[in-house]
Amino acid sequence: MEESAHRRGDKKVVAVVGGGLVGALNACFFAKRGFEVEVFETREDIRKAKVVKGRSINLALSHRGRQALKHVGMEDKIVSKGIPMNARMIHSLSGKQSPIPYGKKGQVNLQNSRRFQAVFVTLTEAETYPNTTLNFDHKLQDWRAETGLMTFARPDGSKTQTQADLIVGCDGAFSAVRKQFLRRSRFNYSQTYIPHGYMELTMPPRNGEFAMKPNYLHIWPRNTFMMIALPNLDKTFTCTLFMPFEEFEKITTGDEVIEFFQKYFPDAIPLIGAAALRRDYFRLPAQAMVSVKCSPYHIGDKCVLMGDAAHAVVPFYGQGMNAGFEDCIVFDEIMNQFNEDFSVVLPEYSRVRVPDDHAIADLAMYNYVEVILFNFYFTCTFSYISFS
Repeated sequence: MEESAHRRGDKKVVAVVGGGLVGALNACFFAKRGFEVEVFETREDIRKAKVVKGRSINLALSHRGRQALKHVGMEDKIVSKGIPMNARMIHSLSGKQSPIPYGKKGQVNLQNSRRFQAVFVTLTEAETYPNTTLNFDHKLQDWRAETGLMTFARPDGSKTQTQADLIVGCDGAFSAVRKQFLRRSRFNYSQTYIPHGYMELTMPPRNGEFAMKPNYLHIWPRNTFMMIALPNLDKTFTCTLFMPFEEFEKITTGDEVIEFFQKYFPDAIPLIGAAALRRDYFRLPAQAMVSVKCSPYHIGDKCVLMGDAAHAVVPFYGQGMNAGFEDCIVFDEIMNQFNEDFSVVLPEYSRVRVPDDHAIADLAMYNYVEVILFNFYFTCTFSYISFS
């Protein structure tokens, strides 16, 4: 069994498990403070991968997320590559398009693809710190809260052990770090799957330009299901179909796909392409969406959970990534307050952050219900709609 031999000197070592958005941003926060930071990611380096596995629902960057990025000098890098979303665009069954502005005048969300942010910005930025090491193809098998000793498996069957002063679990909704929490008493945990799944389709450019107006969240509300489309920098749109699993499972052939879209999304067929619909609908099965709540977020002074590992949310409120980014800056502020004393910082982080993250999870679930009700209302009436 290999043992990690990175130079550590007298600096405390922080191990960030999970090299996604929140993990990479966390690495920047800890590296900026002068810790020796090691990031461990189960997958290969996705900047070099031809096929990237995992969730890819496009992400809306709002004020709470931008503040965290600003703190480590990344806000401009993200904002300059994002697409501003000025309003929603509702597509009726007849093809009529009706814009609906966001709640406040001048309110804008910034839309980015998950791949861009993870690959070209947060992960690459973390690597610029000389006191940060990225370790790919490292799957966490076990860790000890008493010592901070971690064991990782490699693709070739070998194992690596390393020790850290603090383990930061940023490894997603099905966190391997969190498994140790479940073995302890007085740890609260719940997960809820919603009846809807999601499937992604791509709307290609038309004559080198966007096929629809790009600065909108396009929405096709249809009774108990809906489709949305968000623009990407390459002039494509990512179309996401949200629908109960039993409805997805009713469609088994290419002809049935076309019949379904002709009935509910006729204006989208020429934009996506009938051949692409027949092919891409069956490329991957519909994916599940889960809401995760837990508390506390820490064990002693050795481990803390952040991002989806602590509070996975359904995507209907558009704040999952932003809440994860906010975890980083809240933790950093508490580090300032208590002089980086992990024995005080970690319990204070749980005390402060758990209620806020649970509120975001609840709002996301409430908005999921509201979306379904809105779809039903819109589909049945096609009347004038305004949002306050």
